[in-house]
Amino acid sequence: MFGSQPRTRRPLLLMLVFGAFLVIIGITASAQALMVSLHFSTGTLNTVVASDSATVRAVLNDSLQLRDLDPATGPTQHDLVVLQAELAALTGPREILRVELRRLDGTIVAASQPGLAGVLIPPGAPATSAGRGDVSIEMTPVADAGAGPGDLGSPTILREFLPITTGGQVRAVVGIWRDAVPVLERLDRVRRDIVVVTLSAGIVASLLLYLIFRSAQARLTRQTAALVESTRRDPLTNTLNHGALVAHLALEIERAREAGTPLGVALVDIDNFRLLNDNHGHRAGDQALLALAAELARLLPDSVTMGRYGPDEFLVVAPAEAVVDLEPAIGRLRAALADLSLQFESTERLPITVSAGLCTYPDHGTSVTVLLAAAARTLEEAKASGGDTIRVAGEPDAAEQPTSGFDVLQGLVLAVDTKDRYTKRHSEDVARYAVYLAQRLGLEPEFVRSIHTAGLLHDIGKIGIPDPILRKPGKLTAAEYEIVKQHVALGDMIVRDVPDIDLVRAGIRHHHERWDGDGYLDRLEGEGIPLVARILAVGDAFSAMTTTRPYRKAIDLREALTRLEDACGTQLDESLVRVFVAGIETDADAPLPGADPSRALWIPGRVA
Repeated sequence: MFGSQPRTRRPLLLMLVFGAFLVIIGITASAQALMVSLHFSTGTLNTVVASDSATVRAVLNDSLQLRDLDPATGPTQHDLVVLQAELAALTGPREILRVELRRLDGTIVAASQPGLAGVLIPPGAPATSAGRGDVSIEMTPVADAGAGPGDLGSPTILREFLPITTGGQVRAVVGIWRDAVPVLERLDRVRRDIVVVTLSAGIVASLLLYLIFRSAQARLTRQTAALVESTRRDPLTNTLNHGALVAHLALEIERAREAGTPLGVALVDIDNFRLLNDNHGHRAGDQALLALAAELARLLPDSVTMGRYGPDEFLVVAPAEAVVDLEPAIGRLRAALADLSLQFESTERLPITVSAGLCTYPDHGTSVTVLLAAAARTLEEAKASGGDTIRVAGEPDAAEQPTSGFDVLQGLVLAVDTKDRYTKRHSEDVARYAVYLAQRLGLEPEFVRSIHTAGLLHDIGKIGIPDPILRKPGKLTAAEYEIVKQHVALGDMIVRDVPDIDLVRAGIRHHHERWDGDGYLDRLEGEGIPLVARILAVGDAFSAMTTTRPYRKAIDLREALTRLEDACGTQLDESLVRVFVAGIETDADAPLPGADPSRALWIPGRVA
């Protein structure tokens, strides 16, 4: 809803970075554990092979004779018993489970387990590889261990095949079967220790980064909130600016209407402010404004909203609970200012006085426009009486309401001129073009009069757009464009209670709808867009192209007409564009860009 407080999105970048860091820590810990596990496994196996090779070499050098490997003779019974005893001495629980000495054909010559001598074990790939002189080592389930008959006593086996070589020739193969469980347990402990150390370091780093990121995010959030708030603040007094005040007042009126409660409005003006600036410079005026802002902030109730409404004016909006105290608070302000003064160089002490106009909703008006106009008229009466005066608006005369409503609209157009001269001139041009098109269409005079009013007021909501956005000399960001789009809603809200203005409201709210449905705010399309809005859209587009704007110079008439025709069926109603373009090209009295209208801006009841 227009007028609601702007909200800042919570920055997600730091949270994403922090989350990515945690993911990287987890991946790194897993990768390190895997790599160290692989390296440790390789190193452990190499150590085992080296140790077992040395042990077996020492045993066999003392006990094995070359003839023992001859298939024709084999070892004697005595030699076999000695050899088996030597091999059995190598075994032990949770270490080497079995040792077998095999010929190259797979026949067991001797083993640590008695009774296996002479058993033929078909040589598998590892044994065959060892028979060619290669060392084979492998972690394997007991079912695939490839040992002779008998239970090895462990579910997982570390199997080694070591070649026995003499004279450069492989004579036999020694098979060693180790219990792999202790090796795996050591690997698990190493892997667990690595993961624990890495994750511990990651947790410490994460805590540190969390504290750093939280501090940085809090700072970014504060800076973002301050940046958003700065678009609503007057840079000198740091109070709400004109646009923010109008939007706030519109919202408060909606709330008061729904709740059936009153609302107080005061317009406070520094007396003789222009003379103060002219005689003592803008620094003097700035000091007066700062002094008034400080006193208002100090003396007004906390529930009251105030800000700088104009060059020397402050607008005060009091909710229901503070309405009764509004006039006394402004009286206290006058009394407090009596004790303040300004002095510049050789001047005497200069007093600061204010005039104020007060009014209430719904007694003096039921819309933003009427309330502000009532406050402004009452303020002028206070200033006309000599200044340093507080004046409360009298009850409006019902017979004068139609005229006063028109006066209010005139005042709003002038307010737009004060905020942005381009917007006012653009509105006058749109009114001319729209009236011209309506007349060429042969529409009723009453409809043409409404078209004229709607053209002048179609951008009235821009008084609520922050100056840095409205006057930005460049392309708007997506967020800025979303703010600008709200001017049609604010404009509709501002004029909603002016009498007999439903057709004008339709033009104000819907003149940025597109024929193809891609416009805003209600995304109407085709003939679902009110005719008044479709006519205004043609005039608005033509004026925007043929008027120099802060971010683009005007284009020539011929190119503007070509672009209007290009927009047929997408942005604009083709039938209206054809009538308008034909009139501009052929009608001697057609309104052209840059021409000043011959009529007065506001002539109630007549559009010449």
